Amino acid sequence: MSNSTASARTRRSGTWRNWAGNVTARPAEQIAPGSAEEVAAAVRRAAEKGLRVKAAGTGHSFTAAAATDGVLIRPERLAGVHRIDRAAGTVTVGAGTPLKQLNSALAGEGLSLTNMGDIMEQTVSGAVGTGTHGTGRESGSLAAQVAALELVTADGSVLTCSPQENPEVFAAARIGLGALGVVTSLTFEVEPVFLLTAREEPMGFDRVTASFDELWAENEHFEFYWFPHTGNCNTKRNNRSPGPPRPLGRAGAWFEDEFLSNGVFEVANRLGRAVPSAVPAIARVSSRALSPRTYTDIPYKVFTSPRRVRFVEMEYALPREAVVDALRELRSVVDRSGLRISFPVEVRTAPADDIPLSTACGRDSAYIAVHMFRGTPYRAYFTAAERIFTAYGGRPHWGKIHTRDAEYLDGVYPRFGEFRELRNRLDPERRFHNDYLRRILGG
Repeated sequence: MSNSTASARTRRSGTWRNWAGNVTARPAEQIAPGSAEEVAAAVRRAAEKGLRVKAAGTGHSFTAAAATDGVLIRPERLAGVHRIDRAAGTVTVGAGTPLKQLNSALAGEGLSLTNMGDIMEQTVSGAVGTGTHGTGRESGSLAAQVAALELVTADGSVLTCSPQENPEVFAAARIGLGALGVVTSLTFEVEPVFLLTAREEPMGFDRVTASFDELWAENEHFEFYWFPHTGNCNTKRNNRSPGPPRPLGRAGAWFEDEFLSNGVFEVANRLGRAVPSAVPAIARVSSRALSPRTYTDIPYKVFTSPRRVRFVEMEYALPREAVVDALRELRSVVDRSGLRISFPVEVRTAPADDIPLSTACGRDSAYIAVHMFRGTPYRAYFTAAERIFTAYGGRPHWGKIHTRDAEYLDGVYPRFGEFRELRNRLDPERRFHNDYLRRILGG
């Protein structure tokens, strides 16, 4: 055994679970390498044993993307800021760095990502590799902000990938699903920290859907939540601001973001799970609980929110022009059915990009995300929603529950075949394979 392999911390057994608790796996080994060289040695050793390899982050995917019965690579020692290049406007970090650590470190250096999602518990590689996104008129997903990456491939090679070096691999590996190799570091484009003014405001379903195009065009970042069983929505508009900073007061932020949005919401969902007939009444109360508010702060304190109530989720990207019709259909289905939905439905947008497996590849997109409280039956609701989304050529978020397979996906991703051909070259023996990849990419 090489010294680099020996220094990787190994746990021989144990069950791995994702955040939502809907996916479990029992890998033969769990290891925590501390460098690309240790990852490469682990991949070679797994090949000698005939074991497959998967890397896991913090388990915030709702699919089995990271599940394996072979070698599970844990992220905790592949973490931290490696280099800040102010002249190039980039930061290089270990793949296992939590987004919250990256955001805090950047803020301390007077820097920021341009856009981000609303949860920052994930590792950077897990979030990037599954296509995590926020909402933006012109600024795209986390993967669209990646300037370079380091990848360990199936033969144990360590590739540096960028638009200049291994450009074909770089193009695809930004959202690689763990199918091309193990990402060990990522370089992000960053910019000087700026201020965002957030305007949160309740709005009726009919008004927000009728005005969707206008609201999207007028705001750098627009999103809204619709509360099923009601005609109520909550909207959020984030736009750059010259300042001055006007952050939320500590007491007010705690009351709305922790007490109401987490504490009371958890209790309401538990009640709804126990007494489904109470869900519509709970939804009417919940949809009116949050007050309008406006505040100005640095990006990660505006984009992100604490999410402590556990759930399962399905999200599809649709052509932006189709999202209102699809949402209206979803509302009609919920209203006609006996479904009882205690979680709001989230709608966001992203501009077209050129990443082969990006849900926004080649088209301006809008996202509809449906959720159910953990432990609540979700299949009937998700099946009904998925039927609507796929009728519009929807593309499922790779880290969220869906039932699509390679045949369907090949029809909605213009560069799907290109990704599969690259995978055949980089991993012909399927060292990084698992059941989820078999379904979505084929054998």
